[in-house]
Amino acid sequence: MSDQILMPKATAVWLVDNTSLTFEQIAAFCGLHPLEVRGIADGEVARDIRGADPIANGQLNREELDKAGADASYRMQAQKSRHAELLKPVKKAPRYTPVSRRQDRPDAIAWFVRNHPEVTDAQISKLLGTTKATIESVRSRAHWNSANIKPVDPVTLGLTTQIELDGLVRKAADKKTKDDIRKGIYEPEGETLRPDAAVVQDDEPVRRVDDSAVFSGFDGDDADED
Repeated sequence: MSDQILMPKATAVWLVDNTSLTFEQIAAFCGLHPLEVRGIADGEVARDIRGADPIANGQLNREELDKAGADASYRMQAQKSRHAELLKPVKKAPRYTPVSRRQDRPDAIAWFVRNHPEVTDAQISKLLGTTKATIESVRSRAHWNSANIKPVDPVTLGLTTQIELDGLVRKAADKKTKDDIRKGIYEPEGETLRPDAAVVQDDEPVRRVDDSAVFSGFDGDDADED
């Protein structure tokens, strides 16, 4: 029953401390070995584990506990805990594409290949429910229907939602940016300041005039004469 019990050792600690159940009863309920439960009672096992009340967390009801207390041969039955259900990992079901839409997948793949090369084959495969082999055949134009494949937005084809598509493209773009920065090939967007020597005006280099040449031969006294 250990697969039905949350925190089996913590539960065993609580049962040892708060009930008169036998080691065998506690072991059967928690999915432990009786010797392990004995070690818990002796303080040799789970010494630093805080007890977890199976009644409070919905894994055991009071009636079951009373029955086990009155009969040493009785084995308690665990209840399905709502906490266990909440903690159970939920595996996302594979994306299902209606048969009528499956023929549109190559068009959606071609759209990704043309417009968003930063999106990986694995991401396309997961979003469209296709295979990497199909994606590669569309990219290399080795697909049996290559002559009729036209890039079409997967949202228009009904293969995904706009929110899912935007999220995927944004995620792929962010990853590409990080990879480019790490490789040192990232170029900032927009214009940047050019070196002083490269300043141009009307496509011609600006000629710099030497101030000393402009004022050479200029005599301050001459400026007073009319």
